[in-house]
Amino acid sequence: MVLKVFFPSCCSWADSGIVVGRWVPEQSSAVVLAVLHFPFIPAQVRQYLSQVQRVTGVSVAVLGSWSNSREEKEERLSEFLEDLGTIFSHEPWIQISKEGDSKFWSCSTLQTHSKNPKKEEIILVYYDQRKVMLSHLHPPLDAAACPEHRAGAASKLSAIFDTVGKSKILFMTDRYDDGPIKMTHWQSDGVEASIIVELMKQASVPACMLLSCLLWLISGLCQSRVLKVWPLSFLWSKLSTCEQLGHRLQHLQAISSSTKAQNHTQLMRKANIFVSLLIDVALGILLMSWLYRKNRIGHLADTLIPVADHVAEELQDLLQWLMGAPAGLKMNRALDQVLGRFFLYHIHLWISYIHLLSPFIEMILWYVGLSACLGLTVALCILSDIIALLTFHIYCFYVYGARLYCLKICGLASLWRLFRGKKWNVLRQRVDSCSYDLDQLFIGTLLFTILLFLLPTTALYYLVFTLLRLLVVVVQGLIHLLVDLIDSLPLYSIILRLCRSYRLA
Repeated sequence: MVLKVFFPSCCSWADSGIVVGRWVPEQSSAVVLAVLHFPFIPAQVRQYLSQVQRVTGVSVAVLGSWSNSREEKEERLSEFLEDLGTIFSHEPWIQISKEGDSKFWSCSTLQTHSKNPKKEEIILVYYDQRKVMLSHLHPPLDAAACPEHRAGAASKLSAIFDTVGKSKILFMTDRYDDGPIKMTHWQSDGVEASIIVELMKQASVPACMLLSCLLWLISGLCQSRVLKVWPLSFLWSKLSTCEQLGHRLQHLQAISSSTKAQNHTQLMRKANIFVSLLIDVALGILLMSWLYRKNRIGHLADTLIPVADHVAEELQDLLQWLMGAPAGLKMNRALDQVLGRFFLYHIHLWISYIHLLSPFIEMILWYVGLSACLGLTVALCILSDIIALLTFHIYCFYVYGARLYCLKICGLASLWRLFRGKKWNVLRQRVDSCSYDLDQLFIGTLLFTILLFLLPTTALYYLVFTLLRLLVVVVQGLIHLLVDLIDSLPLYSIILRLCRSYRLA
């Protein structure tokens, strides 16, 4: 019979004592969790282990003895450790010893209550308790739902992870705790459970409560009936800044929630949201400091009007080109002139609107720069909304061109049905047969010819304005892609993968 003993590497330099852990009879394995040192009272040890077993649900017991002989005067220590097997009476009693700084270990078993003791082959597994404790080994979803698979998984390596992961209360003591029981485990140096960490945990509770109250007030204000009036509700649904602020409000509510994460997935989600929020605010503060240094906002406001004039000149040149003979195409001159002058008038209105706002642009940009303290994503969403407002005339051009082109296509489709003796039944929403007289066919032919000859001019304007609108949409899409990367990228998981990959087992 083969006996596997999982021994933590942090206990290899511990003083002599007894080993505490769990016996897994399904696979004849012993998982050592800690080394308990002298002096101790057996009754206190039993009481402490029963409390741990009641809290964690893991059958923790004294499995054997550990001997780390560094001096010659400890010759009779092994005999004393063998006698402890009669006090705690675990079968089999595991004896692990190490001679000082030697690399050779000795591991044997003692069966005191067996009449026919069998010689067992022992495999000593040396594992990093810290990595096993902080990692999470998850079974498949179907295995978790089926009890048979769950029982089979208990006989595998996941039982070791489960034993160490559930024994968290056993590792709560550190070098700042002077209790009656002295143990050596992965937290014996007090690195992970230091006083600073504990103080931060205690201080985070009132901070989260205060943040939860503020978020409750803000969410109540956002859900009030005042903001559901038509103009405010329309702006809230169309502006990407309002949408991003709503997302950040939900993220803050998830972080400041007093409800403890039920599983590892919820914990990782909260950690990813928290890290992305911190990085977002840090990048926003860096952007704000860059904008307010050396009067960069003033320079940006001064260059905005010339850029707007240059864009208007380019659009006017494009419309002049369309009003002539674009690419050698013969257009309908009357419709071409009407559409060109109509869109040129819109450009004139837009330039007048920009020059009317020019005295206030620097002040607007100054207040927009302050919003970067809420995060880089909020500043990017404000930039996207500004681009949408500055290119509103291009959106109007696209809508006008699309409506004219749609009317032409619908008219041609309707007249084409007229030639085939069909018509659209509005009541039944289908195409039915219909008989037309000579006058109706003559008027239909005339209208069809007019629409067919006007279609190239309308289609060209629609194509040009669609390309302009597509350019604006691509720029806004790149901005929103960057916002989505900051919001949804699992930065905490990536950092863990690079620095502590064992946390993502």
